[in-house]
Amino acid sequence: MTRLVKLYSAAADPEQAVAQSAYLRNRFTHLGIPTPQRRALSREALEGLPLPEEADCIAVAQRCWELPEREYHYFAVDYLRGHVDRCSAELLPVLRQLIVTHSWWDTVDHLAANVVGPLVAADPALVKAMDKWIRDENLWLNRAALIHQLGYGEATDPERLFSYCSIQARDEDFFIRKAIGWALRQYAKTDPLAVHAYIDRERGRLSPLSVSEARKRGPEPEKAKNKKKRKKS
Repeated sequence: MTRLVKLYSAAADPEQAVAQSAYLRNRFTHLGIPTPQRRALSREALEGLPLPEEADCIAVAQRCWELPEREYHYFAVDYLRGHVDRCSAELLPVLRQLIVTHSWWDTVDHLAANVVGPLVAADPALVKAMDKWIRDENLWLNRAALIHQLGYGEATDPERLFSYCSIQARDEDFFIRKAIGWALRQYAKTDPLAVHAYIDRERGRLSPLSVSEARKRGPEPEKAKNKKKRKKS
């Protein structure tokens, strides 16, 4: 961490920091390091270090989250994404804490789709935690549960996906409604007919935002049906 802090601090740009903070509604302090430069500095900080064990991943993530500047949180997210295959169910409570602390879409979405998702896929017993997250009082845990299957493709559990969307369908929060649409749109790339059928069935409960997001750039039901027929023939 000492090497990382030294490199990041030397690259800080106060003018850019103001702009970056404004982009996130001034919720966080920034150093003002653009993403490509930040990641290059991160690689430099990690150069020569051995692959981490799970305990190292947890320690690095927690230490980064204690620092106020948002770039350190981004480093932790990238670090966990890169080493999630070296982690077990022991990481999930840590991820929960990261998600509910310094919460905003810029870290929550990456943690959910790229760390929580692979972790749950590797250990199906963890779906029980997702079943709890979707009903939690914390909206960011709800959002994480909704989108944790984004990268699953054909391995998606549609029953669970649709169930989660229905559980949160009447929530008025923008981030929840957007996440429902996003999750449905992503799964529509795998099974558009199932998604369209779900939307038609639940249209009375789903918000207009969720429906419009789900249908973005997706094939119309009839086109999807014809495409499926051609594949079978």
